[in-house]
Amino acid sequence: MPVKLEQLSIRTSAREEIVNITDQVQRVVAAAGIRAGMACVYSPHTTAAITIQESADPDVRADILDHLRQLVPARGGYRHREGNADAHIKAALLGASQAVPVRDGRLLLGTWQAVFFCELDGPRGRHVLVALHGE
Repeated sequence: MPVKLEQLSIRTSAREEIVNITDQVQRVVAAAGIRAGMACVYSPHTTAAITIQESADPDVRADILDHLRQLVPARGGYRHREGNADAHIKAALLGASQAVPVRDGRLLLGTWQAVFFCELDGPRGRHVLVALHGE
């Protein structure tokens, strides 16, 4: 089966924010009729990322952002002059994509897992691509 490619639109409201996009990705899987296969969730932005993380406790997301800020401070004597070098580095650390298996038309995430879009240089309008391969 050929790969199906869908695009999600996301509007962020803060410079750094972690947004749960699991439901949107699941809707794309369901609409495509994929019963078994793989969903690749990809951010085409150099200052944003995709991660899979715990969804039950919002403090986990806050902790991730807090510690990323400690590891990569906004002001760090960077050569990149646009003022967002920290966002590029944080995005590189987190990664641009995640692959999630699909079975019986559902994302195969762990009990506490969810798919998150990580905004690191917002607020902005962003896009996420979901590539689906399967039957």
